[in-house]
Amino acid sequence: MFAGTNVDDIVVLAVLNVSSRVEGRPRRWQIWAGQYAGIAALLGISMLAALGLTVVPGDWLWVLGLLPLGLGVHKLIAAVRARRSGGRASPAMATGLAGVMGITIANGGDNVAAYTPVFRTVSVGHTVTTVVVFALSVALWCLAGSWLVSHRRITGLIDRWGQWIIPAVYLAIGLYVFCKAGVPGR
Repeated sequence: MFAGTNVDDIVVLAVLNVSSRVEGRPRRWQIWAGQYAGIAALLGISMLAALGLTVVPGDWLWVLGLLPLGLGVHKLIAAVRARRSGGRASPAMATGLAGVMGITIANGGDNVAAYTPVFRTVSVGHTVTTVVVFALSVALWCLAGSWLVSHRRITGLIDRWGQWIIPAVYLAIGLYVFCKAGVPGR
C-alpha cells in the first residue's frame, strides 16, 4: 500500500536530493525529517478519520471502498488525458524542513482516501504492523530518492510508468476494502 500510493514521492525525493546537492537546500536531514513528519501526519489523519467511521454499521463498510476506487478511476482518467496531451506536472520544491513536510502532505493528501478505509477495516494489530512497515518504507524511500539522483534510467522508468501504477494501486485498495468488508448480496 505504501509503495503504490507513494510512487510519485520517489520523483519528488529525487528532485529534493538534486536541489540539496546543487544548492545545499534542503539539507539531507530536512528531507528525511520532513518525509517522516509528513507521512506521520497523513497516517494520523487517516487513523482519526477511520475512528470517526466506527459509527458506520458493519454492513455498510463496503461503501468505503468506493472512495479509493473512485480515486483510482479519476487518476486513471487523468493519466490517459496527460498521455494524450503530452503534459506532465513537475513536483514543487522546498528549501527546509517545513517545506519538505508540506510537499509530502500536499503530494500525499489523496493517500488519506486510500488509508482511511483500510484502517477502518483492519484490526489494531494490522494497523500497528502497517505503521511499522510505513516507518521502514519511508527510510527506504529516502534512500531511494538519494540513490536515484545518480541513476537517470530508473527515474525514467518511474516517470514513465508511475502514472499507471498509482491508479492501479488505488483500484486494488478499493477492491481490497470490498473483499474485506463484504459487498452487498454476498
